[in-house]
Amino acid sequence: MKYFLGDDFLLSTPTAVKLYKNTAKEMPIFDFHCHLDPKEIFENKHYENLTQLWLAGDHYKWRTMRMNGIGEHSITGEASDWEKFFAWAQTVPCLIGNPLYHWTHMELKSFFDIDKRLSPDTALEIWEECNKKLQDTEFTPRSFIKKSNVQFIGTTDDPISTLEYHQLLNHDSTFKTMVVPTFRPDGALFIERPTFQDWIKKLEQVVHQRVTSLAELIKGLQYRVDFFHENGGRAADHDIPYMEYKEVTLAEAETIFTKRMNGESLSQEELIKYRSFLLKELGKMYAHKQWVMQLHIGAIRNNNTKMKNLLGSDTGFDSIGEANIARGLSHLLDALDQEDALPRVVLFNLNPKDNPVLASMMGNFYEEGVPGKVQFGTAWWFNDHIDGIEKQMKDLANVGLLSHFIGMLTDSRSFLSYERHDYFRRILCNLIGEWVEQGRVPNDNVLLQTLIENISYYNAEKYFLQR
Repeated sequence: MKYFLGDDFLLSTPTAVKLYKNTAKEMPIFDFHCHLDPKEIFENKHYENLTQLWLAGDHYKWRTMRMNGIGEHSITGEASDWEKFFAWAQTVPCLIGNPLYHWTHMELKSFFDIDKRLSPDTALEIWEECNKKLQDTEFTPRSFIKKSNVQFIGTTDDPISTLEYHQLLNHDSTFKTMVVPTFRPDGALFIERPTFQDWIKKLEQVVHQRVTSLAELIKGLQYRVDFFHENGGRAADHDIPYMEYKEVTLAEAETIFTKRMNGESLSQEELIKYRSFLLKELGKMYAHKQWVMQLHIGAIRNNNTKMKNLLGSDTGFDSIGEANIARGLSHLLDALDQEDALPRVVLFNLNPKDNPVLASMMGNFYEEGVPGKVQFGTAWWFNDHIDGIEKQMKDLANVGLLSHFIGMLTDSRSFLSYERHDYFRRILCNLIGEWVEQGRVPNDNVLLQTLIENISYYNAEKYFLQR
């Protein structure tokens, strides 16, 4: 019987252990998609206690606490930080089988050297020990990043962002990790949102021009793409709830934009046409800058209207969608490719039924000299557990080239979430190790070491930075 979270955690064969310990374990991290706040990195924020560091903004934890019967008062409400932490400690023993159970204890062990299970019985002891350590300068965002050997961080940023803290970090010679913005134009794409016209006004302020037409919106977005590029941006990210695409002329899309600006309601058909047109125009901008275009497909967000009205959006009431995505995705990529304007694209699906769709779709579009131009992104959100991560890699390997896979990302708001990269690497090494022991892959040290190093780090570095 293996010890919980022992050195061989998730590694079931001698080959897996060898691959992990000799290769994957010490590889640096290229975290190309997350939701960390660059201000907290620059200011090296001091956290008074573990709740502020660990639970604030973490809707993964919030969901499971609600499912465990914890009241909202002790999750996002007015309860004290200790009460919120204790509520989390009450929930953790119920998480057997959930990756949060592993991540929780991996983070305690790696960052705080605490090798005991979190429960109501140990909550106070762990709370006091962690809080004491958080007063030390070695327990700050920059220290967590350095300890995890993170070389690159891609944040997620609104086009209207000033990027002030990216600029400050870029000029800070004491901090070596590259922190770059990622262009996330939800405000422009989701024309039906009540906030759309207010967002347009904010865009006008940062581009110093009126935006009263779709043509002016495109011009303004290009201005911001240029600004992001000047400040290190090399990627864009898009929330795609359902992947539908229709060819539409500028005149048609302009009419839809004008209707919305005049306060008129839009049909579902008009929403699809508008988003199709703008997404294609954005893709062309990215291709021109040689950016990466990330598409996160299939989330049904804010399902609980009552809680959205109470807490706002993105507070843990999202789930997996089930719409068909193949045809719309094919048409979007093809439309860009026909104009020689297809950027490098990373495709993420939230519904695991779509794994074969994305794994096969990526092979339809290529560019000479660019291995893996269209990528099947790692298991995302509700799939970033052992089964989901392994399934994604198997489905990719079955119909594509696992060797060019760009690997893991945290997609997190927590500086402790870098342990997810270690989690992923253990699963990767275990999968390859099993194949070797079964005689399905040659036991070639150079071949295997290169494969693990590339998936762990080098493929992503080359893909995003073109090194």
